[in-house]
Amino acid sequence: MSTASLESLNAALATVIDPELRRPITELGMVESVSAGDDGTVHLTVLLTIAGCPLRETITRDATAALSRVGGVTGVDVELKVMTPEQRNALKEQLRGPGGQRGIPFTRPESLTKVYAVASGKGGVGKSSVTVNLATALAAQGQRVGIVDADVHGFSVPALMGITQKPTQVDDMILPPVAYGVKVISIGMFVAGNQPVAWRGPMLHRALEQFLTDVYFGDLDALFLDLPPGTGDIAISVAQLLPNAEILVVTTPQAAAADVAERAGTIATQTGQKVAGVIENMSFLEMPDGGRMELFGSGGGAVLAERLSAAVGADVPLLGQIPLDIRLREGGDAGQPVVLAEQDTSAGLAMKEIAGKLAARPRGLAGMNLGIQPR
Repeated sequence: MSTASLESLNAALATVIDPELRRPITELGMVESVSAGDDGTVHLTVLLTIAGCPLRETITRDATAALSRVGGVTGVDVELKVMTPEQRNALKEQLRGPGGQRGIPFTRPESLTKVYAVASGKGGVGKSSVTVNLATALAAQGQRVGIVDADVHGFSVPALMGITQKPTQVDDMILPPVAYGVKVISIGMFVAGNQPVAWRGPMLHRALEQFLTDVYFGDLDALFLDLPPGTGDIAISVAQLLPNAEILVVTTPQAAAADVAERAGTIATQTGQKVAGVIENMSFLEMPDGGRMELFGSGGGAVLAERLSAAVGADVPLLGQIPLDIRLREGGDAGQPVVLAEQDTSAGLAMKEIAGKLAARPRGLAGMNLGIQPR
């Protein structure tokens, strides 16, 4: 006789996390039935959101492993079915809230997500690498993090994160791929090969709006938007769609780069956004003898932070200086963020320190309904 109780089987399944929605499959209504036979064989029926679920094997493997650890279980038989339209609608309503309402969740009054728009005045300053490593470092600290690759023409986030999986479409809801605990969406996931995206203003705005509306990120602690360089259409769209987004300006040390980056930060004076800080990348090269070679000059980040503080009328800190490090480039080419390297690197340590400063920033409660009634 099997000694596995229904209670113990359900408890085991509650530890199985859906790889896309990042919630227990029991909580998502994905477990249709589970039972144990007299010989100890467990029969499990799982409901997938769509027939072609790309992570069906992951769910099968994780469920089998969880059930196999229950005392008295001698084998596991997993059957995969697909949710009915009614079941999918119930799931979407559960995820999105009453009525399965669409809209940008990060602008709702109850949202506590810190939204960072990572900007630069010009290309080639390592903005995308900084975005990916900061997001991954926060996720490694246990935070729930997402990235929107808003650089539609120059998308690079999927490659930097090693993502080859396509998003899963559940009716009008898009489930983003997850890498290193970070949920990621990019137009690069929807184009074939390395095809260019030749879009103009209205199409760019619509793409960003759809990413923010239709992609299910869940309750995030932090959302990063990797913006294209400059102050063009996307920067304006972000200000319109996410007025609560704070700007992180990435620059390199030389004066010319700081001058251009200043424009990317001072756009906040026109949009009413805040500037969360300045990050100086490629600050110096550490030499074998312990010295530093400042290939691109020095002081640009500090000067930029000072100028932006004066321009926006609030303190804009220099959050950190990231040295040149070949392992940062190698990690990007391999799709493995340097902050996760087994051996600490100078660039990785600098990024972790900046991520720690962002993690320590409080999430504002101003204007929020806390559900407290006076007595």
